[in-house]
Amino acid sequence: MKNVYLGRQPIIDKNSTLCAYEILYHDANKNSVSTDDRHTTSSVINSVLNKFGTRSILGDRRGFVRIDEKFLMNDIIFSIPNNFFVFSLLRSIPINERVVERMQQLHEKGYSLCVSHLDLDEAHMDKYRIVFKELSYVKINFDEELPHETKALVNELKENEIKIIGSHVDDLETYTEALAFGCDWFQGYFFAKPKILQNAKYEPSQMNVLKLYNLLMQDVNIDELTLEFENNPEITVQLLQFMNSGYFHFSKRISSIHHVLTLMGRKTIGQWLMLMIYSKSVSKDGRSPLMLMVKNRTELMESILKAIQPNVKSNMLGEAYMVGVLSLIDTLFGRKLEEILESMNISDEVSLALSESKGLLGEIYEIVKNTETFDIKSIYIFEKKYNLERQTIENLVLKSMQEVQKFENPTED
Repeated sequence: MKNVYLGRQPIIDKNSTLCAYEILYHDANKNSVSTDDRHTTSSVINSVLNKFGTRSILGDRRGFVRIDEKFLMNDIIFSIPNNFFVFSLLRSIPINERVVERMQQLHEKGYSLCVSHLDLDEAHMDKYRIVFKELSYVKINFDEELPHETKALVNELKENEIKIIGSHVDDLETYTEALAFGCDWFQGYFFAKPKILQNAKYEPSQMNVLKLYNLLMQDVNIDELTLEFENNPEITVQLLQFMNSGYFHFSKRISSIHHVLTLMGRKTIGQWLMLMIYSKSVSKDGRSPLMLMVKNRTELMESILKAIQPNVKSNMLGEAYMVGVLSLIDTLFGRKLEEILESMNISDEVSLALSESKGLLGEIYEIVKNTETFDIKSIYIFEKKYNLERQTIENLVLKSMQEVQKFENPTED
């Protein structure tokens, strides 16, 4: 099997519900992201299906995989189960008689097809009209200037029951544009970009979480801590739900905050308390992409640190965890990160890592973000600097994906 670096990017709907993933991949023997090699595509699909398993990479969602003409026309495509992937056709694929026939065959067998990059102009639309019935999705690239005369073309796509996915939606301004444009789904990390509001009102429970966290990290007796939790019933209920979930394994059900503090300890509860604040953005269909992104970052911060320093002490691991948790707190609160950090009792190492990417934790934080943007070159440089074996970060990313899926669905086997 070829050595392929695998990644994924979330695709969400208007309610911020995670709907699917774009599967990204890179041939370690090449210098660019692989998008037009049928052998690499086969290796990626085989890895998801057989090496790692669809559950650990995709959960119960589909993965969009880019394919070229050679892969599309190879009969091996029919050996792939039709319920795990969406085949995303590269724009280089000609829409000729053979391709149309193959798309019709796939559609009849229940496969989902997408155009990976649709230019909204009459000439490009005319190219694909013959296969509108076979298409489930089209992607519109929002890092390019779009023509103004597009409303009729968008309506035509919708009339054919084709979902429109806005890609490269990496900030709130672009998201607003894509929403007004008529997109159904959105691909990018716009939900992780803070929107700073002047004179914004914040939910008291959000700041109470920070207050509780500070108390946990200080030398406050357990009775005083218990009382403070009991004065915040909403937070207490959520914390008990987390502790009683299938993610933890206790011989007895936890019945009180006093019990939680006794069993788990201050540092562990503090870490989970900070994660719980992101549950404010949980959608009705599951945990929010923001919360899952935080979980992914905490997993990678700790695992990369342990790869560099196998004998690292628990207090530094705790700081690595906190960098991951706090890395998106400005997005959640709609406040500047510096303002939030000033109000918290955190170490200089954590603060400098977050605000200036300084120190070892700052370097690791940058690499974690590089895994999200698929900056393979920076990852290779980092591995070489710290004498890590090639593919170390790749393997940790895959393990993190598995932990995130377990976190999202804690009661599943």
